[in-house]
Amino acid sequence: MDLGSFYPLIDLYCSSWYTPFAYLRSDSVADVQPFRGLRYNLEQIGDLSMVISPPFDVVSSEEQILYHLRSPYNVIRLEFGEERPKDSPRDNKYTRAAQTMESWLRQAILVREEHPAFYLVEHRFRYQNSLRSRFGLIARVRLEDLSTGQIRLHERTMRGPALDRRRLLQSCRANFNPIMGMFQHEGEGIGSLFREVKVKSPTLSAMDNYGAAHYIWVVTDEKTIAQVSDFFADKILYIADGHHRYETALAYHRDQRSALSSYSGKEAFNFVMMVLMDSEDPNLIMFTPHRLVQGLEAETLERLEKGLGAYFHKELLPPLATQSETLESWLHALKREGHSGAILGLYGLHGQHLCLLQVREKEALVERMPADWPSPLKDLNVSLLHWVILRQMLGIDSAEKEESCLEYTRDGLEALSRVDSGAFQLAFLLNPVPISSVLAASDTGVRMPPKSTYFYPKTPTGLVINPLWDD
Repeated sequence: MDLGSFYPLIDLYCSSWYTPFAYLRSDSVADVQPFRGLRYNLEQIGDLSMVISPPFDVVSSEEQILYHLRSPYNVIRLEFGEERPKDSPRDNKYTRAAQTMESWLRQAILVREEHPAFYLVEHRFRYQNSLRSRFGLIARVRLEDLSTGQIRLHERTMRGPALDRRRLLQSCRANFNPIMGMFQHEGEGIGSLFREVKVKSPTLSAMDNYGAAHYIWVVTDEKTIAQVSDFFADKILYIADGHHRYETALAYHRDQRSALSSYSGKEAFNFVMMVLMDSEDPNLIMFTPHRLVQGLEAETLERLEKGLGAYFHKELLPPLATQSETLESWLHALKREGHSGAILGLYGLHGQHLCLLQVREKEALVERMPADWPSPLKDLNVSLLHWVILRQMLGIDSAEKEESCLEYTRDGLEALSRVDSGAFQLAFLLNPVPISSVLAASDTGVRMPPKSTYFYPKTPTGLVINPLWDD
């Protein structure tokens, strides 16, 4: 597929995110299947910990270099390869990833699972000074058109990342990192289906650079596989993390199908790799990234000051002795005041003080949002920030302006420091959107603004790879 045929599909997904639509009635069910994954050959690489990496979108340029140096077989070389000055259409990070993958297959660095398998993964990590454990199921899931509502997205995507993932998918024909999916279920979660599995020693284990442990059980017995597939047959799946990759997989699927003279529905490109988690799992942790703003004229900032006064109560919070103490105090205030409604923290407009913004004229604010937007979205802090402040008061009203004026970080200290350094003019600090609100938004068919959610921790890349060529 050439770029020309792909652009319209990406533009379709990225431009209509704010338009409500009713999901079509569909007789389809969630088709969750085992697959013959590609795994690292431990006899060849030794320690799995040396070859895994975080997902590409949370790897900094410095970390990218370190993971390349860590092992000649680190999966970063496939998912997030280095760019070079002499890159060309025939020699670039995407073509090199494909060549590297082919080489590793020939050398048996990567080996194919003998039988179709589910991969039960346990992630043990520290959060807020306590040890946590979270289970997920890595499987392949049949791609569904978004109109069916069988698989639901909650967040708008952006053209640049979608095209990047498309080029990698076209070159390598594989999923390197699983899309994070959620499901709703009353009673025991996914781990209850694997009681007999979990008493056995895991097939694989690895430690990541953050000190978290990952345990993987390869499940191939037919009874358990049938039980798991039946468990998901009546479930709606919600994309938590990986919206760009899901849309890219859909576009790739459409292109591959159109090129075939005969189609069975069993082809590997009909599926995408996901890690499925219970939405009620208390260790499924979510943040809302803070916003950093640059490129504003002085008169725009003056207009912002006046506009905020018309719609929000403003309270200035002073800094404390250290920046970490300051941030902790300010985030605590945001959380405390957020129980009574949407609230934002604005840094950079009042020197070293944080300005708490509490809604004063809710009806007037709601009137400034799209009239046909459902109420679950209008009440969210990210919606108020996006539609009223960023788009209307600051004039950041197009995808191009968003990409040039906005950056995102879940690190509050980084947000404050980058404003203090002069790299950015403003920082908006946000409370996390509740997972229940994410599900409610997904059910409306309308998507939240980009980067509304950040699920933590991420499943690393390299535990298993899903090849998109047929057996």
